Amino acid sequence: MPQDPVPQQTVNILIVGQAGRLQYEALLFAASLRHSTTGTRFRLFLAEPQPGPLWPDDPRITDSVVRDLLCDLGATFLPFTSHHFGQSYPYGNKIEALFALPAGEPFVFFDTDTLITGDLDTVPFDFDRPAASLRREGTWPQIELYGPGYGAIWKSLYDRFGLDFASSLDLSQPDEYWQRYLYFNAGFFYYRCPHAFGRLFRDYALSIRDDPPPELLCQSLDPWLDQIVLPLVIHALGGGREALTSGWLDGSVSCHYRLLPLLYAREDDQVVDVLESVTAPHRIKTVLERYEPFNRMIYQGRGAQVRALFDRTNLPRREQAIRNQIKREGYWLR
Repeated sequence: MPQDPVPQQTVNILIVGQAGRLQYEALLFAASLRHSTTGTRFRLFLAEPQPGPLWPDDPRITDSVVRDLLCDLGATFLPFTSHHFGQSYPYGNKIEALFALPAGEPFVFFDTDTLITGDLDTVPFDFDRPAASLRREGTWPQIELYGPGYGAIWKSLYDRFGLDFASSLDLSQPDEYWQRYLYFNAGFFYYRCPHAFGRLFRDYALSIRDDPPPELLCQSLDPWLDQIVLPLVIHALGGGREALTSGWLDGSVSCHYRLLPLLYAREDDQVVDVLESVTAPHRIKTVLERYEPFNRMIYQGRGAQVRALFDRTNLPRREQAIRNQIKREGYWLR
């Protein structure tokens, strides 16, 4: 007799939400996830930092309308306490929030400024081999004229944690070119256990923050600390550049737009169609239009004006050039 198919393992989606901009981004994320991924395999958790010594201002989402709508869209609120980062380095939320998820269950973390544009069920995740976003520019390190180069800086970090530096290199790229060295955007990452991932993420981050190697003397760690540590964690856990086939996340299934002017300037028509579809329902619109950048870009038509400025088949190579052109035209919002 034929055997019943083995059910797919439930996957926990993690975003971080708090008062202000992130609550509106979280709402847009949840609406796009509900729109694009219709199965029950993926559960959405919204991690929320709690008041405490590291948060002088209450970071929680206190707007009951926003909270209720997030719950209606399938989000489960997940409170967590900040022990190491907090308001002084809010990017550390993505590290400390991992410990609020159930241990031993696969997870995918997304930044809230992400739109889900396709069905996550189609993504060929291998949760034994972690991966993160390769949609990035060479933002760190910034090489000083008489300082150490890329190789020396990155090797000092691998040596700090007893990791094999040579096996992390992309030898198809030239020596001292930033893409030769493992570097990710922290807009998404995943693994089979959030606690195992989180322990390395936390321990490596604190070590580098509190006692940086001499090679990092001239390097800024804020806001880059999470992206400095992320490749070390992924490499230590057996992942890397090729752990996820390209074209899925930050491709056909998700879009890390970061700011709506950038979305309208450079993303393809499918992304804009999803954005405008999920923000059209009245109960979504009445909340999102409270946030001025969303109101102006989506509902007042400024996004279409930004879109008309660019030929998406011939965009500037550097994001800063796109930003500058939008600013010159008076359309920049954040």
